Amino acid sequence: MSGKFIYSFGGDYTEGDASMKNLLGGKGANLAEMIKIGVPVPPGFTITTETCVTFYENQRNYPEVLQEQVREAILKTEATMDKGFGSSSKPLLFSVRSGARVSMPGMMDTVLNLGLNDETIEGLITGSGSARFAYDSYRRFIQMYGNVVMGVEGDKLEVLLEEAKAKKGVALDTELDADDLKQLVNDLKKRVKEITGIKFPEDPYDQLWGAITAVFDSWNTKRAETYRKLNNIPNHWGTAVNVQAMVFGNMGEECATGVAFTRDPSTGENLFYGEFLINAQGEDVVAGIRTPQPINEIGRKDSNLASLETVMPDLYKELVEVYQKLENHYHDMQDLEFTIENHKLWLLQTRNGKRTVKAAIKIALDMVAEGLIDKREAVLRVEAEKLDNLLHPTLDPQAAKTVIAKGLPASPGAACGEIVFNADEAETLSASGHKVILVRAETSPEDINGMNAAQGILTSRGGMTSHAAVVARGMGKCCVAGCAAIIVDYSQERFKVGDSVFNKGDIITLDGSTGEVFAGEIATITPQLDDDFATFMKWADEFRRLKVRTNADTPHDAAIARDFGAEGIGLCRTEHMFFEEERIKAVREMILADTLEGRKQALTKLLPEQKSDFIGIFKAMDGLPVTIRLLDPPLHEFLPQSDSDIKELAEIMGVSLATLKERTESLHEFNPMLGHRGCRLGITYPEIYDMQVRAIMEAACEVTKEGVKVYPEIMIPLVADVKELRFLKDRSKDICDRIIAASGLSLEYMIGTMIELPRAALTADVIAQEAEFFSFGTNDLTQTTYGLSRDDAGKFLPDYIDKKIFTEDPFVSIDVDGVGALIEIGVTRGRTTKPELKVGICGEHGGEPKSVAFCHRTALDYVSCSPFRVPIARLAAAQAALADD
Repeated sequence: MSGKFIYSFGGDYTEGDASMKNLLGGKGANLAEMIKIGVPVPPGFTITTETCVTFYENQRNYPEVLQEQVREAILKTEATMDKGFGSSSKPLLFSVRSGARVSMPGMMDTVLNLGLNDETIEGLITGSGSARFAYDSYRRFIQMYGNVVMGVEGDKLEVLLEEAKAKKGVALDTELDADDLKQLVNDLKKRVKEITGIKFPEDPYDQLWGAITAVFDSWNTKRAETYRKLNNIPNHWGTAVNVQAMVFGNMGEECATGVAFTRDPSTGENLFYGEFLINAQGEDVVAGIRTPQPINEIGRKDSNLASLETVMPDLYKELVEVYQKLENHYHDMQDLEFTIENHKLWLLQTRNGKRTVKAAIKIALDMVAEGLIDKREAVLRVEAEKLDNLLHPTLDPQAAKTVIAKGLPASPGAACGEIVFNADEAETLSASGHKVILVRAETSPEDINGMNAAQGILTSRGGMTSHAAVVARGMGKCCVAGCAAIIVDYSQERFKVGDSVFNKGDIITLDGSTGEVFAGEIATITPQLDDDFATFMKWADEFRRLKVRTNADTPHDAAIARDFGAEGIGLCRTEHMFFEEERIKAVREMILADTLEGRKQALTKLLPEQKSDFIGIFKAMDGLPVTIRLLDPPLHEFLPQSDSDIKELAEIMGVSLATLKERTESLHEFNPMLGHRGCRLGITYPEIYDMQVRAIMEAACEVTKEGVKVYPEIMIPLVADVKELRFLKDRSKDICDRIIAASGLSLEYMIGTMIELPRAALTADVIAQEAEFFSFGTNDLTQTTYGLSRDDAGKFLPDYIDKKIFTEDPFVSIDVDGVGALIEIGVTRGRTTKPELKVGICGEHGGEPKSVAFCHRTALDYVSCSPFRVPIARLAAAQAALADD
């Protein structure tokens, strides 16, 4: 770690650039880079992320040299601005903002207008010629500093502003004059002291260090930690702090502030897109306090809201030139913050903009066509996990609907759920299985947990660049913002729309693509993926090596997966076919029969049903391999639990209720997941596996005669010893060969095993002598490696993650060091015996991007996942291959 903790920028001078985002944070690095390419940026300095790390390592103490380095940086900024920090004649004011390596919008703290006190306010009045502007800035500073640094709840200060407006009989803060605001400043100071017992600080340097510390402290707030957890951002990165000379959008009618995107972040359309406010500061736009205006005519929806293009055409033209320069420089869609002070444009921030996955795909394709990036970069631009958002159902256009209100289409998709008004309650209800819609007047960073838990978000205030809109798009959540027709009443836990009242717990539906809000639940339909998606996935397939199969148990699921690009079935669970009403009776008869003859009689009933299932699946997967796992779960899972069901089965079997209960209880196991299941069933009751193998091969022969190309792969589960596999393989091969011979066909098939026990991985070289393929069952392999039950671990694994014992749930992402090591051993040893051994995984990890990357590095042949995660796995496999280059 270097002894340099401060990097300055301003005018045409900068000590940093875009390559230094790990040290300067994304915001600081981009401020420096903008200066390098000639974009107007207010001067200032960045305190590095290393400072944050040191701050926490040293029990919240700063490096000894930091104070002097800050003073030196302030001198440089004063010289550039020709103002003095703390000066009563020409005061220099600062903004103090966070800046992590990656964008965390709204999750950490900001303080604006820092440096104001009862002396510097006079210089601000003199310099600006506007007492109203000066006191408006002062009251904003007290409100923000009092909340962020001194810990006063924002509402307890905001209420004084509301009271001031009510007293004067006005609706907007812009309608308060200088005297009103001067009195408000005094009232705010008094309120801060009443609540904290501390006088509001007057010394600008005390103010500055208080704000710097608050920003560093905000790295570990609940909202920031939640956001990092949701977005897999490491806790040890820390944040930078950007201290920047204030420029003012609230100095009068020649001033403005705004947020813009160089392309539409919802659709990806190549249109400059954004919002602004005249005579305002930046937080006014994103907080939704006033209804923002569009920056250009093409984005204007309300005839009463003038655009920047018409109000300040010359500055709009300059802003267009700046955005084009930035997009061409960064080769990506940019999210800009700007301020206009007395008709001069300043850029306060640029960053790669958050966007929906639909927009990400379109932008990537368009930028390839425009020559800004190549196909490889386009494939890397889209987060694989986010593809999931494209695959969710949308509202059925033919369904009956009752529109109750319409807001802004802030983030696309459809969402339905119970109304809830509190973020913590949304999180609690979601955890207990409820689907909820979080309804707020406006969201704040404190709502991040509830936004994540909710199906969708509805706000009555805010625009397309509000906190709710930006965060929802980043999460892939449906959001309707700025729905002014709804009046939210937190105290009564309800909202009104005209004469209608909707209470907590009522069901509503949102359409984030149109901004419409509907009463009740609306039917949905399977999404229709467009040509852009097909083109993008074709590009991804050009780069990947790993094949992607699906886990599917029905022809319907198989067909869906194939439409999503699945290249076969990696796991067909035969037990799922047994639960249909008529079949389960035969299964139960088979389980409870006390003679071989009784079991065979029951299995005879099941044979045609199993065969029918396999025929349907083989047809759906015509020309592609199908891996079918023989019966795996313990038998007790198929037995009736209620007395009425046991009684009905006793009558069918012609035995007494007592006899049947005794037989049922005899099958009980203390630890069934490690008990009589998988291949152990096949060895104890070989007739079960015999029936299944017969059904598979008869179905394969039948569809082959119809012209279907079928490649059956019979998979024997839970093998721990090669002798288990040998016993069952020999029986299965004998059945298959006899059926194929009788059919007169030439049909290829394979018999392999699941590697889901540590012993199987460690003895893979021996097991490979009998197996023609391995499929790692990572769900059970994780269970048996950790000694965890995945059905019960959910009760305590969140504590492990919160306490940073585990960085991730091992059932979600492969534990590379433990489970991954066993997989690597299994692959290496298996291929030592049989170099051509085909190897894949079929646990839920097969659709998780980091796990897919591990499978690529480990040289597996394929991954297999649920149908709707097939596109995610395809893209993750392509990105893993590109990471090798």
